[in-house]
Amino acid sequence: MNSPDPVDVHVGQRVRARRKMLGLSQTQLGKELGVTFQQVQKYERGTNRIGSSRLFRLSSALDVPVAYFFEGAETKLPGYDASIKGLEKEAFERAETQELVEAYYRIADPRVRKKVLGLARLLSTGIDEYGM
Repeated sequence: MNSPDPVDVHVGQRVRARRKMLGLSQTQLGKELGVTFQQVQKYERGTNRIGSSRLFRLSSALDVPVAYFFEGAETKLPGYDASIKGLEKEAFERAETQELVEAYYRIADPRVRKKVLGLARLLSTGIDEYGM
């Protein structure tokens, strides 16, 4: 048996990450799509490809554009040079990234979320409020 296509695996990982971010179980997502939780498992592992109409329904169920599922997929293609991006591991595959995003979206007030984002941007530049 052939191994799954790396892009199918990537799309499945993105489905899983978003599902978990929203706090949905595989069963809940499956019901929204009209498939079993086992089918959702196969999609998330990349062992079953997701057809275009199902991917469209997934984007709606998970409240993301279809393009979301392909973000970073180029890193899975043969000949991709990771040193160009300077990333040793996909950021969205890290548990701390998923925890951070989940916590961010639990902030109910959009103004507070915007301030948290601003703070993260400020801290990531290494410059404090006094320009040091």
